[in-house]
Amino acid sequence: MLMSRKQEETTIKVTNIISSSMKCFLAICIVVSITFFSYSTFSRHPGWLGYSKSNPNFLHFDHTTKISTDTSLLGSEQQTNISHIVFGISSSVKTWTGRRGYCELWWKPNITRGFVWLDEKPPDNVTWPNTSPPYMVSQNTSRFKYTCWYGARYAIRIARIVKESFELGLENVRWFVMGDDDTVFFLENLVTVLGKYDHNQMYYIGGNSESVEQDVIHSYAIAYGGGGFAVSYALAAELVRILDGCIDRYAELYGGDQKVGACVTELGVPLTVELGFHQVDLKGDPYGLLAAHPVAPLVSLHHVDSMQPLFPCLTKLDSLKKLVQTHNSDPGRIVQQSFCYDLSRNWSVSVSWGYTVQLYPSLVTSKVLQTPFQTFGTWKSSSQGPFIFNTRVFSPDPCDRPVIFFLDQAEMVKMGETLTTYKKVLAEPGLGCFRTDYVNATLVQLVNVSAATFQSNTWKKVRNLSVATNLD
Repeated sequence: MLMSRKQEETTIKVTNIISSSMKCFLAICIVVSITFFSYSTFSRHPGWLGYSKSNPNFLHFDHTTKISTDTSLLGSEQQTNISHIVFGISSSVKTWTGRRGYCELWWKPNITRGFVWLDEKPPDNVTWPNTSPPYMVSQNTSRFKYTCWYGARYAIRIARIVKESFELGLENVRWFVMGDDDTVFFLENLVTVLGKYDHNQMYYIGGNSESVEQDVIHSYAIAYGGGGFAVSYALAAELVRILDGCIDRYAELYGGDQKVGACVTELGVPLTVELGFHQVDLKGDPYGLLAAHPVAPLVSLHHVDSMQPLFPCLTKLDSLKKLVQTHNSDPGRIVQQSFCYDLSRNWSVSVSWGYTVQLYPSLVTSKVLQTPFQTFGTWKSSSQGPFIFNTRVFSPDPCDRPVIFFLDQAEMVKMGETLTTYKKVLAEPGLGCFRTDYVNATLVQLVNVSAATFQSNTWKKVRNLSVATNLD
């Protein structure tokens, strides 16, 4: 490990009370910072950055916010849990073999409920693994009309999965969640999100495409199916009555998710957008999105078979396995972003918990840090945008980039506290930045992040605080 030139310790406290030493800097961005903190109380304070006392070559970020759980608002009905969800995973005999590994990352045999819906029965000589969801064969859809000249008829079969799942008559179901065979769900966060809504009311929950060109072509009003969408039992009961006739009325629509969205609209139910459902209609490296994730639980990632590996030197599958395993140690905190500053060195640090750390050898405002690097192009044309969120340039000049670290390991150090370690990515030969301030930052080889275990009830507190702040 490369030794630091200076054996010193520095601590920065980020608290609700802005210290006098920070006021000069924060004055230029105080409106942005206060707004951002109000949306991120669970991750923005308090924290400190400095060299570990035991080993000054380790940069250490401590995050120990304690938030109590208020149970006074909970009703007498049992809270939503994973047993209340039925998954409908669209697949085919042709694609399942190459993609089953992605489903098996999150599927929990004898715990999760649902089926992989295939276009035909697997060959007799194929043994269906116990580690996969059980399968069902979709009903014949040849009687339905399909007139989209650039699409495929299997969209009808996919649209009907929610109906066929409902008609199985499974007991104690609150939510039907649809996804694809190249979708990875983060189950605990999915439960947290759905637990905010009354399944006895009609809800249609999901997210849009990240690429504006896709939303313009297909619709902003639908939940994109690959990113996953949830239909409450109350809505499903109404939807199944009209779905078949509705599919024929929208024969010109391209995708199954479009058809479902159109039929839900006929019932007068709008899309409820949750920012943690990710269609990932992005070509290239999703790093920028996950390094500056919106303030919302990470619920799903789609197109995992098309994206670049999330971690260096790992395959796509092993990268996702690493992210899912880290998520299991603290579900609510995965890829949640935190900031801190070291004023003695003029350093800024952005932490995407469980994934990456960015070290800037300068003071960077929170407004900039929360804006994703554009490490990707649009889905259809691979162009430079637009996207449904702002992006910033990921400069080819190494001096304009932060020093980047990726998760090396995560561990539970004691009850209610985790320690994650992030290792620096080595620059390609001849491509490093040799500016003095940058060289000093590159001497840091590892970043340790201590964090209190995230409490899922915090998401309700964040929502309440943001509303109160806006009213003020």
